[in-house]
Amino acid sequence: MAELIGKIIRVNGPVVQIRCQSNLKMLDMVEVGDEKLVGEIVRLKENIAYAQVYEDTTSLKAGDPVYSDRMPLSLELGPGLIGNIFDGIQRPLEIIRKQEGDFISRGLHVSTLEREKKWHFIPLKKQDEKVQPGDIIGEVEETSLIKHKIMIAPDAGEGILSYIADEGDYSVDETIAELDTGKGKYDVKMYHKWAVRKQRPYRNRIPPQQPLITGQRVIDALFPVAKGGCVAVPGGFGTGKTVVQHQLAKWSDADVVVFVGCGERGNEMTDVLTNFTKLVDPRTGKLLLERTVFIANTSNMPVAAREASIYTGITIAEYFRDMGYDVALMADSTSRWAEALRELSGRMEEIPLEEGFPAYLPARLAEFYERAGRVICLNGQTGSITVIASVSPPGGDFTEPVTSHTKRFIRCFWALDRDLAYSRHYPAISWIDSYSEYVDDIKNWWDTHTDGKWLGHRSMILDLLQKEQRLQQIVKLIGADVLPNTQKLILETCLLFKNAFLQQSAFDDTDTYCSARKQFLMFDAIIKFHNKSEELIKEGVEIPEIRESQVYQEIVRMKTKYTEKQLNELEKFVDSIEEQLEQLKK
Repeated sequence: MAELIGKIIRVNGPVVQIRCQSNLKMLDMVEVGDEKLVGEIVRLKENIAYAQVYEDTTSLKAGDPVYSDRMPLSLELGPGLIGNIFDGIQRPLEIIRKQEGDFISRGLHVSTLEREKKWHFIPLKKQDEKVQPGDIIGEVEETSLIKHKIMIAPDAGEGILSYIADEGDYSVDETIAELDTGKGKYDVKMYHKWAVRKQRPYRNRIPPQQPLITGQRVIDALFPVAKGGCVAVPGGFGTGKTVVQHQLAKWSDADVVVFVGCGERGNEMTDVLTNFTKLVDPRTGKLLLERTVFIANTSNMPVAAREASIYTGITIAEYFRDMGYDVALMADSTSRWAEALRELSGRMEEIPLEEGFPAYLPARLAEFYERAGRVICLNGQTGSITVIASVSPPGGDFTEPVTSHTKRFIRCFWALDRDLAYSRHYPAISWIDSYSEYVDDIKNWWDTHTDGKWLGHRSMILDLLQKEQRLQQIVKLIGADVLPNTQKLILETCLLFKNAFLQQSAFDDTDTYCSARKQFLMFDAIIKFHNKSEELIKEGVEIPEIRESQVYQEIVRMKTKYTEKQLNELEKFVDSIEEQLEQLKK
């Protein structure tokens, strides 16, 4: 039960100063005012506490009471998370809409997980069996795609199961097991609570070795990310950051996707929620909604809750990771989160550094990205969290503090280019400014799927793109006609590669998703085309003849012509490229 711990002495936007009557700890949750608005202690100074309030503080005044149960901001982790949409402090928005209408009332307290719903529990441990923190004692079929594994909470301690429920239907509030730790009894329910700012423990961290296949060719083929990696997606307004993340949330081969809309426009989150109810997972044929959790804290919601939403998302991701799943966390965008930090820091009168951001911005970014990774969990399962975070630098300036500090903590960088976006080239990921340091980690995976050709193909095409950039400078000065045919071929191949491979339509049913096998076949087709064309040029064939050939036209169309069920036909075409080009010599 919450007890009276003090009274308000000052209100400064979302920051409230409290004169304490008893000792508090940092990060303790508080309930402020007669309406009991939810807040969190962020600074202590003598007998004065500063709390950031996650709701609108209008009408709060000096002298209003403040209550606390002396617990940190925590999430309820259990069955019912998948397919649900929560706000930044894990209030279920769909349940609130049914109870309250389209607007959230101030001071509203709603249970995160449905208390009345029954889940079919299947025990996996027996009575009198010894268990440790993190051990899986049973499972619930949350959706047709996700088996929700019921775990002993990481902070519960080890002991003997003095009781475990039989298979049957139970609510999340019912005790399904009792743990005798030697120091007392511990009731195990289908859910447990965990503080959002506290990293969940694991046995040890292991190197990433498998790529996260996103279905986006420019990412998987040129700038791949490993499962357990961290990616930054910076770009100015209108360059397609949100669209890239939507595509990855829809088509990546992660087991669970946690999508955090942090400070973005409400219509974008509405678009995500509307689409996800209809989209089908290409790997399973089931709805994508059955493996997705949504955190929505849009730009018109309280700024303090925006700061908490990132931690809410990563804590839920860690929970599913501990079950042995590969989780992809989409954070859109960390710039809005950093802006919330800046506003709250200013309200607390802290000394600002570059562009007004607080001095602890790099530490907070490191703290967030550190929670990604591939790990062996406490129960021996292997799980991963891949963080894909968009950054919105003002004016597209990648030297601003959030982008520059983020680059210190990530190993993959997908720079969105405004010129590409304005020329309708999507995804607008720059092949010049982007990079990935996961190539060596995942090389073995690609080698086993491509007969060892992927790395060589990637190196060759990146080299051609670098040469093409230099040649374009010459073309601007003196035109393309003065170039030798070998250099004209580089320009032609790169143009073909950009249009036929890098450019991908999210609105085309065939092109929106591209499997790893199809990507490599398309890659192989363009490489074979270039190598054979080089031979033909040496034997006197002209560039216009190559460009007008049937093979060239077929390569341009292959991304939309061949579906995932027609890859054998695509493979036959790739094998015939050299033979068809050979006919140009006649």
